[in-house]
Order: sequence, then C-alpha cells, then structure tokens
Amino acid sequence: MKKQFIIPLLLVLVVGLCAPPVFAQAMGTVKGVCKDIEGNIITGAVVEWNGVETGRKYTLKTNNKGEYFSLGITPGKYNVRLLKDGKELWHINNVSVSADELTQDFDLKKEQTNSAAGSGMSAEQVKKIQEEQAKATKENTTIKSLNEKLVAAKASVDAGEFDAAIATLTEANQVDSTRDLIWFRLADAYRLSATKQTDSAEKQKRLETAVADYQKAIDLRKGSEAAAKEANNASTLAAYYNNLAEAYSKSNKIDDAVATYAKAAEVDPGHASQYMFNTGAVLTNAGKVDEAIAAFDKVIAADPNKAEAYYWKGVNMIGKATLKGDKMVAPDGTAEAFQKYLELQPAGNFAQPAKDMLASIGASVETTFGTTKKKTTKK
Repeated sequence: MKKQFIIPLLLVLVVGLCAPPVFAQAMGTVKGVCKDIEGNIITGAVVEWNGVETGRKYTLKTNNKGEYFSLGITPGKYNVRLLKDGKELWHINNVSVSADELTQDFDLKKEQTNSAAGSGMSAEQVKKIQEEQAKATKENTTIKSLNEKLVAAKASVDAGEFDAAIATLTEANQVDSTRDLIWFRLADAYRLSATKQTDSAEKQKRLETAVADYQKAIDLRKGSEAAAKEANNASTLAAYYNNLAEAYSKSNKIDDAVATYAKAAEVDPGHASQYMFNTGAVLTNAGKVDEAIAAFDKVIAADPNKAEAYYWKGVNMIGKATLKGDKMVAPDGTAEAFQKYLELQPAGNFAQPAKDMLASIGASVETTFGTTKKKTTKK
C-alpha cells in the first residue's frame, strides 16, 4: 500500500518541477548611438520607445558618449522618438523589437540626407539645409549659454557683487561679442560698481569703461536688422542712451549727459518727458539753475500731471531767491510750483519739504486738490 501511494506522489512532484513557467515571456534589448546634424554625439538626450500594440513606454537617456541601452523591452512594434530639452529631433515609426538585441542608431545627418533623397532633393540642396540647421543648432546652444550667464550676472548684481557680474559678462562676450544686451549689462555692472570705489581714479576708470560699453551696445543695436524689426526696439535703444547719460553724469560730463538724454527722447518720444526729467535732475545737481528750470518746464509741457517736475522746478527757483532785509524773495512762479506739487501729491515724498519751502518765502499752502464744497441743507 505504501509503494502504491508514494510513486504517484513522486510523479506529481516531478511533473510540477518540470512544468514550464506559463507566464514567462522572452524580452528584447535595444541600444544605439545618437548624433546630431553635424555628426557630434548628443549627450543628455532622451530616446522614447512607445509601444504601438501595448501602449507601454520606455524612456532611455543617452550618456556622455551619446549611447543609450536598455534590457527587458517587450517584443512588438514601437514608435521611437529622439528628444533633447523636450524638443523632438527625429522619430522613426514601427520599429520591430524581438527577443534578440536590436541596434537603433540616430544619425541626424544621415537621416536627413536619406529623407531628402527620397523627396527628390539634390545633394547641394541637402547640404544647404544641413548647413542652415547646423547654424540654427549652434545659435540655440549659444543663446542658452548666454542666457545662463545673464541670469547669473543679474543674481550677482542684485547681491551687490558687481565684480562677479563683470567677470560673468566678460565670459559671455568671449562666447559671442556681437550681442548688444551683453554689452549693455556689462556697462551697467561697471557703472554701478563705480559708486562703490573709494579710489577716485578707479571710479573714473570704471565709468569710462561703462561709457565705452554702452556705446558698443548702442552701435550693435543700431546696426542690427533683426533688432530693427523688434516691436520694442525704440524703447530698448532709448534705455541704452538713458544709462549712457547716467554714466556721463557721474563722470561730471554734464553736456554729454544732456545731449545723450536728448537722443533718448528723440528715439523714444513716447517717454520723452522722463528723459527730460532726468536732464533736469542732472542740471540741478550740477547747479545749472536756469537750464534746469527750462528742462522741468519742458517736462510739465509734455506731462502736466508729473508732480515731481513742479517740485524740482520750485527748488531751482528758490535757488534764484534774493534777500530784502530779512525776507527771502523768490522769483514769480515759485510758490505756484510748490502749490501745484501739493495739489497733485498732497501726501507725496516731497510734501513736507514743499510746505517748508513755501513757508520760507512767506507763502501759504493753496491747493484745491481733493476738496469738495459742503452741501447745505434747508431746515
């Protein structure tokens, strides 16, 4: 009885041990090398394998040799895409994966040549397209590098680390010295750093460098056909002139500053009042009272609601006041200038100084700003 029981049991065990794994499936392997339109390897790219029948997706990355590799891909048909920075560079549809190893390279130069040949293009046409695409690829790479340096330089400027910004932007110019924005930001860094210098010679040297770099930025922008087509070209060029004028001002080159602000106003007439205001500020600081008053009059004519223009006009007019005995006598229109400022900005930054100025010349605060007549009601 024992033998009859044991033998069938062993047979069952043997059958169980020898049974093939019903759910196991042979898997495929894919690999390849990716090269761009110039034949250079593409590092940090993504190769997507999207299953046509299964819907499964495999995302593989290229290494520093442009290679990608993966074990364990389910056999079937796949649509394969090569992407770099989220942008598709090429795709191949219906690639068959079996249990064997599959090599699927991406050679964009070769792929484009084959594609062009299939469309009837000549070798010369193909070469031209490849050169244009290579140029575009190089341009994109350059722009990415420059943008990274601009961001880094801005962070340094915001932190007050101007020399670090200057070093970063100088590196950017070594990458490409034809970008007006790089020269403009470099000039800004030199101008801002100048005020931090304790040595007067070093301060002047940095201001002179800023002037030269601003002029370089202006020349590049004025000579660029692409820049001329930009919607904001006028305001950008005017901003370059504005900051150049600021550098001239800090160098005590007042006439150059005034002339440069005038160029900014000419280029961007929509913001002329602001450039005229800056002119008035420079002339005020230089003690050129009559010229400053004339500048602020132009600001007021262009923008009658610019309160600060009235205040600074009044300040310059106070500078022309004379003493008669112990009384200060200011030119006609002085009190009106301060009163107009208070009418427009009754709680502005210069409200108290304006009231003090009025008191110094024996004038009262006369403004109707914000007042309304009280209604009387019959009882």
